[in-house]
Amino acid sequence: MAGQYASQTSVGSDRSRAEIEKTLKRYGATSFAYGWNESSATIVFDIDDRRIRFTLPLPDAAERRFTHTATGKARVANASEEAYEQAVRQSWRALNLVIKAKLEAVAANIATVEQEFLAYIVDPNTNETVGDIIAPQLRESYRSLPNGKPAMLSLTP
Repeated sequence: MAGQYASQTSVGSDRSRAEIEKTLKRYGATSFAYGWNESSATIVFDIDDRRIRFTLPLPDAAERRFTHTATGKARVANASEEAYEQAVRQSWRALNLVIKAKLEAVAANIATVEQEFLAYIVDPNTNETVGDIIAPQLRESYRSLPNGKPAMLSLTP
């Protein structure tokens, strides 16, 4: 599912990544690393004595939404490439927004680094994120519920 945010952005992926790095420095990160492969990009940073890792899934350039128009007509190669690049730029802008929002929530004392970034904190013993570790357990917990849904909503923990 493609999001709406930054769907028409002209800001390049490199610029978004540089903005993320600059923002992290401004909010106190002590290190930053970046890498990519054909299916994802990864950024890693240390902040508040925690290592945080975001993996940004990258779309497949061969997806029909890039190779064909909304009406089903095949795109020429450069139009297909531009549609793909637009989706990549949009993903980077969204990641930039998410990280800024989380850091600002921490700076405003709305939440702690651990609360905002919990799913992305890297366990130093396994090199897995907390989200990678807990997600299968959480899915199983929901699967084991009688109707797949939790009990009536309550505002108390």
